[in-house]
Amino acid sequence: MSALSEQILSELRHLLNETRDGGSVSPSVYDTARVLQFSGNVTGRQNGYAWLMAQQQADGGWGSADFPLFRHVPTWAALLALRRADPLPGAADAVQAATRFLERQPDPYADAVPEDAPVGAELILPQISGEATSLVGDVVFPRYPALLPLRQACLVKLGTVGPLPSGHPLLHSWEAWGTSPTTACLDDDGSIGISPAATAAWRAHALTQASAPQVERADRYLQAASRAARSGIEGVVPSVWPINVFEPCWSLYTLHLAGLFSHPALAEAVRVIVAQLDACLGVRGLGPALHFAADADDTAVALCILRLAGRNPGADALRHFEIGGLFVTFPGERNASVSTNIHALHAFRLLGKPTAGTSAYLEANRNADGLWDNDKWHVSWLYPTAHAIAALAQGAPQWRDERALAALLQAQRDDGGWGAGRASTFEETAYALFALHVMDGREEPTGRARIALAVAHALEWMLARHEAHELPQTPLWIGKELYCPTRVVRVIELAGLWLALRWGRRIPTEVAGGIAQ
Repeated sequence: MSALSEQILSELRHLLNETRDGGSVSPSVYDTARVLQFSGNVTGRQNGYAWLMAQQQADGGWGSADFPLFRHVPTWAALLALRRADPLPGAADAVQAATRFLERQPDPYADAVPEDAPVGAELILPQISGEATSLVGDVVFPRYPALLPLRQACLVKLGTVGPLPSGHPLLHSWEAWGTSPTTACLDDDGSIGISPAATAAWRAHALTQASAPQVERADRYLQAASRAARSGIEGVVPSVWPINVFEPCWSLYTLHLAGLFSHPALAEAVRVIVAQLDACLGVRGLGPALHFAADADDTAVALCILRLAGRNPGADALRHFEIGGLFVTFPGERNASVSTNIHALHAFRLLGKPTAGTSAYLEANRNADGLWDNDKWHVSWLYPTAHAIAALAQGAPQWRDERALAALLQAQRDDGGWGAGRASTFEETAYALFALHVMDGREEPTGRARIALAVAHALEWMLARHEAHELPQTPLWIGKELYCPTRVVRVIELAGLWLALRWGRRIPTEVAGGIAQ
């Protein structure tokens, strides 16, 4: 166990040092399909098309069957891309299977827009489904009527403004509404809205209108984004890149949740990231990337990190996202995010600021079991629940929540893990351990014994599945489709395992003591 703990710390240190490369994100079906579609040339891209077809599920759709809401966007995109690749082996069959899949799908936007709808769904789904339907023929597909007025309102708004500044949030979905390269400009990384799909669409429009150096900058961005997806196939890209603020912020926040933030073995790597965040944080806050619009979520987590490191950042960078006692992730968003408000609460409690409105909002947004779910940035209830428990307990040594504890313990699967889908995942099991870690310090011996038994079972499950330097791929984070920020999630997995190992050294005594009570 001691050797494994050292190996975990070594890998964590390596991951933290790697965060300077812009970030690591899993390959995206949607963005890869859009890049292939906008390239207009099948020749030389056979490997990309083969990768796309290999991701198709047995039922004809793309994306996890556990989370059907997030399958529409990648399936439409893949269908459009593969129609252009008809001569390639398997492409025609893949299109037919995708068509049958979409025919069978219930329309999740028939009457209303779900709270956890994919990013940009109101712009992307009406546009991409309409384009595909015009090509396929008289097949009856979902039409997403609840999204249509939202798309129209957004287009009207866009029509009243000039070119958007680089990094504007709406540029992230430019491929679904942009028609002229003059409506957007490349950021310093060469992207449109840190989106490979948007950048590929802009490049296609710009080929005949923009200068060659601009097109070359977009090409270099797409090549760098492809490397970040780590598939080894040129043109296979992630859903978002770079994430050179989000990745280090969430990695250090995870270390705090596991009690690793001040570990001597990680001190130098943490110090370097903290210094970078401190230098980048301005009066407007921070976004997921250095050249993207600031948002409340990244700003709040950055403030948490800086305060935990002993800095004294001002709260004003977060305050301007506050509207009526709640925090919007981006100004003008359709609905509030539970996890963004959790992180705002945590930041303000660490800074010693009042948080009554946000606390009340979080209490009102629990489900019947006392947990937090239906977040707009992560598909698993374990993510907001773990973070909410850490935030609510911050600065409140007497805080306890028996209802949430009982629900967490009840949700543990027979195999020892946790998961919102059909199977346990390492990431979600780590979230459960972070939450139990906070609760354990506030429980009586009997409660601690219950927790210890759950941790022992989880540790057994994690040890059976742990592989050194194995980057995860399970997509649970919400973007235009579900995706995995691989380095962030690997830090979560390792921190959870390290916590369980450390816990395991004292489990037998605690269990015996608790049962004796």
